[in-house]
Amino acid sequence: MKATARSRRANPSLKGLALQGFGLLCLGLLITQPALAKKEDRQKPMDYVAKSTEAFNAPNTISTLTGNVKITQGTLVVTGAVAKIHLDADQQISRVVVTGTPGTPAHIQQLDENNNLMQGDAATLDYDNINGIAVLTGNAVVTQATRGEFHGDKLTYNTDTSLITGESAGQKLVSGTFLPKPKPATAKPAAPATPPATTPTPPPAAEPAQGK
Repeated sequence: MKATARSRRANPSLKGLALQGFGLLCLGLLITQPALAKKEDRQKPMDYVAKSTEAFNAPNTISTLTGNVKITQGTLVVTGAVAKIHLDADQQISRVVVTGTPGTPAHIQQLDENNNLMQGDAATLDYDNINGIAVLTGNAVVTQATRGEFHGDKLTYNTDTSLITGESAGQKLVSGTFLPKPKPATAKPAAPATPPATTPTPPPAAEPAQGK
């Protein structure tokens, strides 16, 4: 099955997403220098492979993929045990919901405009294909290459703005690590060249005295 993702974008309500679900403890983490996802990814066809499928290419339908599911769209890659692909009234892919197994969580990865890799893992992944928002629930982890790593019961990641909203239930806490920006490598000054060794020239030998 191939389908072209919708190109128009709505304005997502990140605040509403952050308040859903657990709501007991939330922490918004904003990457200071956004690493925007590949802009052209959502304009490309979405392909999938799975052991079995019940697919519909009709408005307002849900296609179910089961077993070793892999979905690709440009640099976007989503894997899991079961996936449900939602088509909206315009027959465009609006949402992809993926669940994993206890040993193998649902996984999402994508390159940003600088070709840095973002990866996310959780028990359930709900990806809004129109707005580029991934909601990871259940032992969620999001890692941004060269930028940091974040953990929580629920993480909401906006691929357009790099905003990560984290939530945890009970006594658990959201945790994260910001990596310092790598410093540019500085070239070491070259060592001064050593002049080649020279052999001193011996003084000329004195001429023997002549008798009178």
